[in-house]
Amino acid sequence: MSPAPRWNTLIRAVLAVGAAALVAAGCSSPPIPVPLPVGGQHDLFVDPDTPAAAQIEQWRAQGRTADAEQLRKIAEQPMPEWLTTPTWEVEEQARTYVEKAKAAGKRPFLVTYHIPGRDCDSYSGGGAADAADYREWTDEVAGAVRGTNALIIVEPDAVPQTIACGKGEERLDLIADSIAELKAAGATVYLDAGNPGFIHDTGQLVYALKRAGIEDADGFSLNVSNFLETEENIEFGKELSAALGGKHFVIDTGRNGNGGVDGDVDGGPGWCNPPGRALGTPPTFDTGEPLVDAFLWVKRVGESDGDCRPGEPRAGQWWPEYALELARNAKD
Repeated sequence: MSPAPRWNTLIRAVLAVGAAALVAAGCSSPPIPVPLPVGGQHDLFVDPDTPAAAQIEQWRAQGRTADAEQLRKIAEQPMPEWLTTPTWEVEEQARTYVEKAKAAGKRPFLVTYHIPGRDCDSYSGGGAADAADYREWTDEVAGAVRGTNALIIVEPDAVPQTIACGKGEERLDLIADSIAELKAAGATVYLDAGNPGFIHDTGQLVYALKRAGIEDADGFSLNVSNFLETEENIEFGKELSAALGGKHFVIDTGRNGNGGVDGDVDGGPGWCNPPGRALGTPPTFDTGEPLVDAFLWVKRVGESDGDCRPGEPRAGQWWPEYALELARNAKD
C-alpha cells in the first residue's frame, strides 16, 4: 500500500473520533436513515442516461419505433448504480451518481459489488485485491453516500458463495464491517442472501448471514440477477426471516415474469441469459406482504449475465436484443 492510502485512512480515523466526540457532547447527531416509503410509489432515482435510454433514441432514429417503445418499460424504471470500479475510482463513480440523484430530488439506489474473489472467480469475477483494499474501497463508498439516505444492496451472492466456494470467514468479517460503515453513513442496507435455489441448507445460510452482520442491516435481498418466481422467493424469505428474528427483505423482480428454468439451456446454465424470460413486477414498495419491503429491479435489466454461450456479451454488458425479448414477453 502506498503512503497516500495510509495517510487517508489515518485522516478518516481522526475525523471519525472527532465526530464521535461531538455526538457524545450533544453537539450533533448521527444521520438517521429514512425508512422505505409506504405505498406503491417509489422515490428512487431513475437515471436518464442508461444504455436502455440511449438504445431508445438510436432505434427511433433507425425507424424501429415499436421496439423503442418496448424498451421504455425498462428505461423508465429505477435501477441501481453497481459500484465495481477500483479503490481511488469508486468514490468518484458513487459521488457522480449521487449528485445526479440529488439534483433530481430522488433517492440514490446502489449495489456494492467488489468483494475479493467475487463470483467465485466465474463470469463476474474480480473485486478488491485483498481485505485491506476492500476496507479502503468501502471507506470511499461510505464517504460518497454519507447523509444521502441511499438504498444499498450489499454484495450480491457473496454470502452464499462463501459456503459454495469455501471463501472463508474473513469475507464475512469484511461484509459485516462494510454494513456497519454504510449504516453509520445513514444508508438503508440490505445484505444479499442469494435465492431459493442456491443454498439448500437454511441453517448454514442463516449462520453465514449472522456472521456477515445481518443484525446491523435493515434486512436482506433475494433473487438478485436471477429469475425465480416471486412467490417462491417470498416463501423462502419468510423462512429466513423467522430464523433471523423477523428481518424484512426485498426481492429482485426485474426478470422473473416467466419464472426460472431448471438445468442447462442451449448449452449454458439456466441462471445465465436463459431465453424466453420476461420482465417481472415493476419496482414498488406496495408488496402486500408485511415482511417484504419492496420489489426492486436490482440486476440492471438488459445487461448480460455473462458470456455463457457463444456470441453472448460479457457479464454486465448491455444486450439490446435480450432486453427487447424481456420487454416483449412482459405481462402488461
